[in-house]
Amino acid sequence: MANSETVAIGIVTVSDRASSGVYEDNSGPAIEQFLQEAVTTPWRAIKRLVPDGVESVRDVLIDLADREHCALIFTTGGTGPAPRDLTPEATVAACTRTMPGFGELMRMESLKQVPTAILSRQTAGIRGSTLIVNLPGRPTSIRFTLQAVFPAIPYCLDLIGAGRIETDPARCKAFRPAG
Repeated sequence: MANSETVAIGIVTVSDRASSGVYEDNSGPAIEQFLQEAVTTPWRAIKRLVPDGVESVRDVLIDLADREHCALIFTTGGTGPAPRDLTPEATVAACTRTMPGFGELMRMESLKQVPTAILSRQTAGIRGSTLIVNLPGRPTSIRFTLQAVFPAIPYCLDLIGAGRIETDPARCKAFRPAG
């Protein structure tokens, strides 16, 4: 990808109630707000709102990776222990490789805030040259976990051939090894 190209970033809200109009999606906009503050490379959001379930989430992740060519996809919601919380299973089904360190770090950091962080099942994975990361469903938790994991994301995107994104170091200092 040339530096002048706009990076596509998928934002997927997973919620039976929000997708049926019972309440407004505040989680997807929270992800978008963080990205607007942190990412300096030109990017565009490709947003989706889908009901809970393995097939609904898996299919939208595959579409965003394969057809929309997103370098990065964030999901929000569906990562708890409730019967309909199946986003991690859908992510694993869509990916060729898992990146469990993302979920481990999010849980570790979230435990500093709430003891129920151990109930979270967030994970991450790679499909082709797309990184997919599951985030929690609450906007305050989204910001907190993004601040923890985002410093590693630009280098991960480099490694998988997704293209280069830069961040505002005052908002999020991305780590890339020297050399």
